[in-house]
Formats: sequence, C-alpha cells, structure tokens
Amino acid sequence: MQATQSMSRGRRGREKGPGFKPLLRAIGYLKNYRRTALLAYTFLVISVGAQLMVPQMVQRMLDAVTNGMIAQQLQKVPAAFLPKALETVGWTDQQFQNFANSPERVLFTSIILILIFAVMQAAFGFAQTFMSESVSQNAAFDMRNQLFAKVQRLSFSYHDRNQTGQLMVRATDDVEKVRMFVGQGLLLAVQSLLLLSATLVILFLTNVNLTLVILPVLPIALILFMFFGAISQPLFTEVQKRLSKLNTILQENLAGIKVVKAFAREPQERKKFDNAATSLMDQAIHVSRVFSFLFPVIFLIANLGQVAIIYFGGVQMINGTLTFGQWQKFSLYLVYVFFPIGQLGFIISQMSQASASANRIFDILDTRSDVVDKPDAVELPAIKGHVQFENVTFRYFSGGEPVLSGVDIDAQPGETVALLGATGSGKTTIINLIPRFYDPSEGRVLIDGYSVNDVKLDSLRSKIGIVLQETTLFSGTIRDNIAFGKPDASDEEVIAAAKAAAAHDFILSFPNGYETPVGERGATLSGGQKQRIAIARALLLNPHILILDDSTSSVDLATEYKIQKALDGLMHGRTSFVIAQRISTVVNADQIIVLGKGRIVARGKHEELMENSPEYAEIYSSQLVEDAAPDPDEALLSLDGGN
Repeated sequence: MQATQSMSRGRRGREKGPGFKPLLRAIGYLKNYRRTALLAYTFLVISVGAQLMVPQMVQRMLDAVTNGMIAQQLQKVPAAFLPKALETVGWTDQQFQNFANSPERVLFTSIILILIFAVMQAAFGFAQTFMSESVSQNAAFDMRNQLFAKVQRLSFSYHDRNQTGQLMVRATDDVEKVRMFVGQGLLLAVQSLLLLSATLVILFLTNVNLTLVILPVLPIALILFMFFGAISQPLFTEVQKRLSKLNTILQENLAGIKVVKAFAREPQERKKFDNAATSLMDQAIHVSRVFSFLFPVIFLIANLGQVAIIYFGGVQMINGTLTFGQWQKFSLYLVYVFFPIGQLGFIISQMSQASASANRIFDILDTRSDVVDKPDAVELPAIKGHVQFENVTFRYFSGGEPVLSGVDIDAQPGETVALLGATGSGKTTIINLIPRFYDPSEGRVLIDGYSVNDVKLDSLRSKIGIVLQETTLFSGTIRDNIAFGKPDASDEEVIAAAKAAAAHDFILSFPNGYETPVGERGATLSGGQKQRIAIARALLLNPHILILDDSTSSVDLATEYKIQKALDGLMHGRTSFVIAQRISTVVNADQIIVLGKGRIVARGKHEELMENSPEYAEIYSSQLVEDAAPDPDEALLSLDGGN
C-alpha cells in the first residue's frame, strides 16, 4: 500500500509541475539515431548559413547600383573639380574607376550568388526536414513499442485501476505530440536560436548603435515565452486527460454496442459522449484563447521594434552615416531577428503540448509492476503439477478487506480440483494466483515445491493452460486463434486440439474452414463456438496445469456434455483447477473446495460433501441439480443446437 501511495503521490506531483524534464528525456531517444540526427542538424547549420548570406549579397548589389549611379554623375564633373568631389564622397580614384566601369559585373555576380545560396538553402532545408522527420518517426516507433511492451508487462492490478481508453490515447495521440516536437518543434527551436544568435552578431558588426535599439525587445519576448510556457503546460495536460475520457467512452460504447442497443440507451450514451466532447472542446478553446493573446502580443513587440529601427535608421541615413545598401541589409537581418521570435510562439505551444504528453508517457513507463521477476528468479523446470497454497491471504488493495483468508490447498499431480461458491467468494482469485497474475498478500503458492514468486514468469505461465470465463479472441483466422500460444504448431496439432474441444465439426462447416476470419473479438462466432476455440487454444499447449474458469458457461447442455467428455480425458494426468456451476464437472473432481467469503468452508469428494457439508448440499440443490448431465444419446442428437 505504501508503495502504491508513493507512486500516486509521485504521479500527482508530476502532473502539478513536471517542468520540461520529461520532454528532455523524450529527446534522449534520438541517441539511437545519432548519425542521422547529426546530419539533420549539420544540414540545418548549412541552410541557416546560406540564408544569412543573402542580405550580404543584397547590400553588395544595391551598393553597386547606387555607387554606379553616383559614379556616372561624377563622370560629368570637370576634371579640375573631380578630386575634390571624390574626397567629398570618400572614394579613391581606383574605387571611382571600379564603380564607373563595372557596376553590371558586381550586380550580375551578386544575383548569381543569391541564386546559389537560395538553392543551397532549399536543398539542405529539404535534407534536414526529411532526416529530422525520419529520426522522429523512429523515435516514436521506439517509444510506442516500449509503451506497448510495458502495458503488457504491467500487472493486472494496474489494469484494474486504469481505463483502456486512457492507455490508448497515451500510445497514440501523446506519442504523436512528442514526435511532432522532436521532428519539427526541436528543429525550429534550434534553427530560431541559431538564426537569432548569428543575426545579432552580424548586426553588431554592421551597426552597433542601431542594434542597441532592438535589444530591449528580446528580454521582453523571452519573459513572455517563459510565462506562457509555464501556464500552458498544465492546460495541455488537462486537454489530454479530457481526450482520454472521451476515448474511453468511445471505446466502451463500441465494445458494448449490442448492450447499448439492447437496453435502448443510445440517447443517454450520446449525451454522455456529448458532455465529454463539450468538456474537451471547452478546454481546447481555453488553450486557444491563451495563445490567441500570445501571438498578437509577439507581433506588437516586433512592430514596435521595427518602428524604432525605421526612425533611428532614417536619422542615420539623413546624416550620411548609413548607406541605402547597409540599411536594406540591416532591414533584412532584422526580419531574421523578429521571425524567430514569432516562431518561438509556435514552438512554445508545441513544446508545452509535447512536454505534457511526454509526462503522461513516462508516467506509464516508470510505473513499477506489482508482479515482476526477482533478480535471482530461476527457470521453472519440467513439472509434475503438484500445486500447493500455504496459508494464502490476498487483498486487492493493501489495507482493504481480504478476498482470501488463510487458504490451504494441496493438489497432487493429475488431480482435478473443483472450486464452488457464491459470487465474490474468491474462486477466480485462487486461479489468478496460480499463474501469478497477482501475488499473495500473505502465504505462498507452490508448484512442485517452487514458490511461484521465485521462478520466471514466462517459464511459469508457459506450463499452464487457461480458459477464462470471459472468452477473448483476436482478429485473424480460427487457426490463428487456436495456435495463439504456439504459433509454430502444425495443422495436425491444431486440428487435434479442435477435435478435443469439440470444435472441429463446426469449424469445417464454414466455407473457409480453419482459415475463416473470426471478426473483431470473435463477433462472427456464437458464444459456444468462441468458448470451444478458447478451450482448443489452451489444450494445444499440452499444459501440465489446466485452469478452466467456468469454461462451459456459454454452451448448451448437449455441447457441454461432449466437451466435458473430451476434457475428462484431457485432464487425466494434468492438475486441473475448475470453476463450474454445473454438476457434470463437480461430481468427477478429486477435490471439491467450497468457498464462502474468502475462506474454505468445506472440501472433499461429492459423496462426502453431500453427507457432511450443508453448504455444499445447499449449492447442489439450488444451483446444480437442474443441470445434471443429460442422457448421452440425447446430448449427441441435440449437439448441433450448441453452435
């Protein structure tokens, strides 16, 4: 419980103010593709360098035109007054000759260089964008795969506390927001910083006094960005939370569409979805309102800086300390100052979104699973199937009421143990502890003398076949689903398992046989058909321990009879734990354990319990007697009805 509370406090702390550390951690994924990333940023530097050269060429071109015009006018000055005129404009005789005789050459050269730099900027800009996008896609691939692998490794207790829709949003939308920043926002940030820094250096070298005019604009803009970054990240976190809630409602309704329609709940579910969508829209509009204020303020600051430059630059031109070419160059470089400032507004928005999403991603990746391999865990060797529960107590939440209390079970190899009891008595919890879906709060679960906590999970679960009460099939063919736990199984093995589960005949009744698609969650199959495929899936593993959680609940009595006859043979030699509500399984069990409020209230064989256990006799009378096994001949005659 303390660990859970500590994790919860840690998560709440990160949600309040995680800063940008999660985003820096996400950027660290680029190290796996450092060569491509390095090339992307090298091309970025070259592209920015080419961009910075264009204003220099513009000044050279304009000065050549201006000086050429002045030189043409000076050629009309009488020779006696020419030295005085050259002294006035500050030219030497050689400069005068160059300006007078070759202005077109300078103009032509400048235009050619501008075109070359433009092509370089475009080519290297394309290369940097492509490589950066490639790196970001690969980083997102790694992150998404890590998330999926982590979600699969997390214990059942984590999934009990979290909704599917929330996990889906984190693996899709949150990863995409991080990818967008890594692929675009980070590149723009580096480009803006590089362009701004290089431009300020050039401006200082060009005209110190004029550069000092715009310097006060920069700290004002920086403070604004820091302020908006601080307030926007929690807003984006809330957007993602509301998106998760919307996605959860959508996922639940699509999964339970038959239930919604059966109970005519469409209007109510639409209203629920509408409320969640409205909540998401309101938060998104709130974020837009904040940034709608930010961008006009940025452009206002930029325009004020531009006005100041026009005034002070005009004064210098009037006083003759600034040429027209220098003024034009300064104006172009000024765009390189205000353009990155304008870009920073977009960058801070994208960075805030990505940081909020990165925090949600690492919230999952940093979660410690309650069920993990110990550092010294060993491989579980071939087993006989001796299963023991030693004084096992279990609570789903520390400090809560125990679901199991002091449970002792000793199942010898090959025995069948039937678990009976009312809903909530702890039957399912017992079978969940054997494959270590959960760990006991107290006591031990042993298999052939090995504590399940001391062996590797994969080696443990590979020796256990499970058919859960809730049948889950995956998109694909019937064969794929039967061979889910053993993809390399031969066709003969798959067919043998299907026959043992009484599924072979109905599978062959489909036009495509074993290659028949089952549809999403097995939507194209009946409940009984899905149940038999699930049984075949477990049997294909040839497990030493078999767990059947009310595995015949979705079939009629005739089909159950045939399945049970097959299971009787298959359970021979295997330790089997069976949760059942029908007498056909119970009467044949080596041990029948009756549970009540998490405790064992009776155990023994059917005949013993009928004589000695009032609890069992009551269950038998109230729940099981009407389900007595049908006559075998009648069962076989009516078998087709179970499809």
